[in-house]
Amino acid sequence: MDEMFAALGARKVVHVDMDAFYASVEQRDDPGLRGKPVVVAWKGKRSVVCAASYEARRYGVRSAMPAVSAERLCPEAVFIPPDFARYKAVSQAVRGIFQRHTDAIEPLSLDEAYLDVTENKLGLPTATLVAKTIRQQIWTELNLTASAGVAPNKFLAKIASDWKKPNGLFVIQPHEVQDFLLTLPVGRIPGVGKVTEARMAQAGISTVGHIRAMTLPALELHFGRWGARLYELARGIDHNPVIPNRVRKQISAEDTFPDDIPLEDCDSHIRRLADKVWAASRSNLRRAKTVVLKLKTKEFHSFTRSSTQSGFIASSEDLTEIALGLCQRIDLGPQQLYRLVGVGLSNFLLDEVDAGDGAATTEKHETEGSTSSLPMFDESRQSM
Repeated sequence: MDEMFAALGARKVVHVDMDAFYASVEQRDDPGLRGKPVVVAWKGKRSVVCAASYEARRYGVRSAMPAVSAERLCPEAVFIPPDFARYKAVSQAVRGIFQRHTDAIEPLSLDEAYLDVTENKLGLPTATLVAKTIRQQIWTELNLTASAGVAPNKFLAKIASDWKKPNGLFVIQPHEVQDFLLTLPVGRIPGVGKVTEARMAQAGISTVGHIRAMTLPALELHFGRWGARLYELARGIDHNPVIPNRVRKQISAEDTFPDDIPLEDCDSHIRRLADKVWAASRSNLRRAKTVVLKLKTKEFHSFTRSSTQSGFIASSEDLTEIALGLCQRIDLGPQQLYRLVGVGLSNFLLDEVDAGDGAATTEKHETEGSTSSLPMFDESRQSM
């Protein structure tokens, strides 16, 4: 298999994703929480869910949803205020395990990272064995589980890590890529949200195979500049390298509306996006001075407005207030309709988190499952 990688000029990439990280840390450290639906969040109308244990997810509780919604879905849920300093310490211990195997580590947040193990420090013969060893070390040393995906590039590795969640390992061999992608639902492509998936469905696109059957001009006609990216991904092509210590210049989130709406109706969307962006910024332990608002008209004209503060943005409420204020700088008249709104933070400084600052940190959505049989690793396709 190593010869096949060399012939293809391919890399060996592992994506490691901790399972329900914050909730799992809480259940690990408090045995009384094990087996119970745990929601990591402050209670309150303005709070969002940072993480939910798999027991809570069975009730439909998800990260980034309003805490009041989580409480309504699961009245018996145990709400735990987040302890960011503790989560960061555990994350650093996980990274220490990664560093035994490679220095090519690209963290995405406290609970996930890409690793390029085309060459590994221990000389293990396969990337699959590297991933298996890392997961075993995380369990043995930290009493936590992680899921991992192994593939020739970042795009495929991220899909693979979600395939056997929780507590699983999945490998996509180079010679399996095309067949694997052919029937893959488009919703599995990172970056394809519900609105884009619905647009694809209207165009008769439900699988990656349908995308592969389209020409590049047709994809660009339907999806603009992203069409070229979809053209490559549908063929398993992703040349993006694993970049150690990568620092994102901006953290942002966008909503594309099913129907065009006036500016005054964007208020609730801006509030929700501000909460989401704030959560993501806290996950990366960073402070920002600049708030960015993006709007796209129904005619596909984009406008951005920004505001840089003298000090750092202190809370989700501050971010929301500034973003809403930037709407006043859009003067296209009440008749103008918009198809997209986005909120972002930029001008960052790395920050040590203050556990009492009231910020919310979110994890990624993960598939349903159970971690009751923790030591029993679920592994698939282990020969790479």
